[in-house]
Amino acid sequence: MTWTPEDFAAVRPMGWRDDAPAALALAELPRAALARVVGQHRNAYVVATTLDEARRVQPPAAWTRPRFRAEDRAVVGDWVLLDAKGEAITHLLPRHALLRRAAAGEHYQQQPIAANIDHVLVVTGLDGDFNPRRIERYLLLVQASGAQPVLVLSKADLAGELAGDAADLLQPLVDAGFPLYVVNGKDAASAAVLQPYLGAGLSCVLVGSSGAGKSTLTNTLLGREKMKTAEVRETDSRGRHTTTSRVLIPLPQGGCLIDTPGMRELKLVGEEDLADKVFEDIEALATQCRFRDCAHLNEPGCAVQAALEADELDEARWAHYVKLRDERDAAATTLAARRAETKQAHKGFHARLKDKYGRR
Repeated sequence: MTWTPEDFAAVRPMGWRDDAPAALALAELPRAALARVVGQHRNAYVVATTLDEARRVQPPAAWTRPRFRAEDRAVVGDWVLLDAKGEAITHLLPRHALLRRAAAGEHYQQQPIAANIDHVLVVTGLDGDFNPRRIERYLLLVQASGAQPVLVLSKADLAGELAGDAADLLQPLVDAGFPLYVVNGKDAASAAVLQPYLGAGLSCVLVGSSGAGKSTLTNTLLGREKMKTAEVRETDSRGRHTTTSRVLIPLPQGGCLIDTPGMRELKLVGEEDLADKVFEDIEALATQCRFRDCAHLNEPGCAVQAALEADELDEARWAHYVKLRDERDAAATTLAARRAETKQAHKGFHARLKDKYGRR
C-alpha cells in the first residue's frame, strides 16, 4: 500500500517535513508505523508515533555490534519505521541535519547528538561561563550539521555591564550573519524573542556547557517545571549535569525542542568549513596576501599580519582560528584513514563471501 497524506497527520506536530529527505525516502518503502526518536538508552530507544504516545522499542541487531558506526544508529530526533508489532525499529530514514562531535578519548569516533533539527540554540551564560572561543567552536560544529545556529546569551538578569561587553566581543559573528539574543531564561517575556525558532513544524536543540541555563530556559519555554535545574559554583560558574540524557519535548508554541547534557569537550569531526561564516573574515583576509602559499608569519605582503598590527584583527581570535584549523585538518586526516580502513574491510568481507559461496 502506498503512503497517503493522512499517514503524516499525527507526526507533523512532532516536526515532520514533507520536503525533507525522510519524506522522499518513504516513496520506496512499504507503509509501516512512522515514529520519531524522543529518547535514547543503552540498549533501547523511546519513540513517539503521536504527541501523546511514546513507547520503548528495540534497535536492529546490527546496531548493537561494537564495530557498527555510531553515526549510522538512530539518535534523538531521527525518524524511523517500526515493525508490524511496533516493538522494534526496522528502518532509519535519511536525515536533513545531524549535529555531532568527535567523542572524547584517544581513538577517533563520531558521536551524534541530535538529528533532523532546523535550529541549534547555542546557550552561553553571561557569567563565568561566557567564552567567545568556545562559542566559535560550537558554531563550527553546528554549521557542519546542516542546521542553522542561533546565539543565545542567557542570565541577562545577572549580567550587568557584561551584557554589552559580551555583545561587542561577538560582533564579528553577528556581522557574519549569526542571530544573537540576550535573554533572562527565567522570564517568559524575555525568552519570547526566540519564538521564530519554536513554531509549528520546527525542531530545535539547546547546546551549551553545564550551568549555562539550558534547563531553566527549557522550563520557561514550556511554561512549566519539567527539567531539573541546579545552582552553579560561584568560583567558576560551572554547573552540574542536571540534564543527563537527550530528550525531545513538544513545545506549546508548536515546535519540538531537544535538551542535551552540558558538553565540556567539543572535538571537531574533520568536516567543518572554517570559511562558512564563523571565520569567513579571516579566510577572506588570507586571500589578499602577496603570496598564495603565505604562512602568515613573517612573509612580506602578508595581509593577516598587517591586520593584526593595525588592530583590525583580534589576536586571540586569530590564534583560535589557527588552533581550530590545525585540529580540523588532523581530524580530517584521521577520518579519511578510518573510511579507507572501513572500505577495505568491507571489500575483504565480500571477497571472503565470494570465495566461500561463489558469485551470486
